[in-house]
Amino acid sequence: MATSLSSLTASFSSLSFSSHISQKPNTLSFPRTESLSRVPIFKFPSLSVTATVLDSPSEPETENLRKYVKTRLPGGFAAQTIIGTGRRKSAIARVVLQEGTGKFIINYRDAKEYLQGNPLWLQYIKVPLITLGYENSYDVFVKAEGGGLSGQAQAITLGIARALLKVSEDHRKPLRQEGLLTRDSRVVERKKVGLKKARKAPQYSKR
Repeated sequence: MATSLSSLTASFSSLSFSSHISQKPNTLSFPRTESLSRVPIFKFPSLSVTATVLDSPSEPETENLRKYVKTRLPGGFAAQTIIGTGRRKSAIARVVLQEGTGKFIINYRDAKEYLQGNPLWLQYIKVPLITLGYENSYDVFVKAEGGGLSGQAQAITLGIARALLKVSEDHRKPLRQEGLLTRDSRVVERKKVGLKKARKAPQYSKR
């Protein structure tokens, strides 16, 4: 037993441990990239933009039409004899008819320009005259206010139909058959308390 212990101590003493720790830290090396100064820089030529503002051509046309309407309607709309008032939604149109070639002037502007060239609205205002065959026999002068263009166009239709009754009472039957003398009383339904819109209710929640 004493022999084995002495041999163990001899073997341990023969072993040597090195506790040397490298003081040089580990470093990572990356390949060098080219400097940014070598990247080519593109220079674009400077552009100069010049714009010229032209006077709007609609202003003198409006002034000319205003003078034209005043010469055709001395005393204004109220002084005319063939006049009719049409209403639709919140739009009101006062219409005056005079013998002419079929011109339509709305608020001192050409009808096609005022109604933005919409074919449906332009067709609305021509229906009463086309029904009686007067599309090229009367000039129409309109003063419209309130609502939108669609409501104003339908108000003009009713105003023209009512004005044609003052030309002759015989026009009543064909205009009535086409429904042009009936005032469309439909308007947007009011919002209700507790609802999101006129009839739309919030989503039902049971709990």
